[in-house]
Amino acid sequence: MHPAEKQQRICGRQFSTQEVALIQEVVTSCAGISRNELAHTICELLNWKRPTGRLKWTEGLQLLERLENLGILVLPAKKMSRMVRSEKSISPSGKAAVYSELTGTVEQFTPIDVELVQSRVQRQLFRELVSRYHYLGYAMPFGARLQYLCYVSRPVRQVVGCLQFCSPAWRMRPRDQWIGWDDATRGRLLQYVVNNSRFLVLAKIRNLSSMLLGCVLRRLRDDWQKIYGVTPYLVETLVDSQRFYGGCYRAANFIVFGQTSGRGRMDRNHQRHGAQVKTVMVYPLVKNARLRLTKG
Repeated sequence: MHPAEKQQRICGRQFSTQEVALIQEVVTSCAGISRNELAHTICELLNWKRPTGRLKWTEGLQLLERLENLGILVLPAKKMSRMVRSEKSISPSGKAAVYSELTGTVEQFTPIDVELVQSRVQRQLFRELVSRYHYLGYAMPFGARLQYLCYVSRPVRQVVGCLQFCSPAWRMRPRDQWIGWDDATRGRLLQYVVNNSRFLVLAKIRNLSSMLLGCVLRRLRDDWQKIYGVTPYLVETLVDSQRFYGGCYRAANFIVFGQTSGRGRMDRNHQRHGAQVKTVMVYPLVKNARLRLTKG
């Protein structure tokens, strides 16, 4: 047997040799179906579900792609999209145009209206704004995700901010040391951490960023629990210190832990050490978050 087939860990779950063999059998015997259909099938067979009962098919798809990269199986070719660019990953446009001309203090534009992205129109708007104005562009979030559009109503209703939260990094030394996690405890309780992977402010309004962050954090726990059946204890974020100070996070009482190794969440072969070092910040959503993340 291929040495990589012994065991595979992904999204906090360890897959046994027998489970990997089952996945190989399914992929081989179900020729003709798409990668997404294979991921759904694998999740059903392995009973890989979220607390809400929904299948973890996005994680299942990533597992299949990783096994293919290891040479354990061969997946069907990806279907060509009708769109000119894939919606999975959109690079920033590089255009210098400013989205909003609004200026002043945030008190002039309150209250802020926060909408959870749910409809196709909202998703398209979110992707377009982030792809054009965020320095990282748009990329399909890893695992579970929530996205928000933030509006002001004066002088006219318009979007002034976009925030995205998704599943956290599997391993992050500063965070894990602060909590006191070993691999087993992290695997069991990582689902109670969410990652703020995108934060885009579209208007030069004083104190707007901290206002948007506060508005979204106040509802994040309830929204995440409603959709995924888990009430998160902690929010983490990574700030590119070469570009940003992270003032709005500091003003919102995020705790600064240190810096990442720069590898990135998918660099399991340690090939990119130091490439993108970022400052790690976390925000407890509940009292005694650290204790809950060690005791459950």
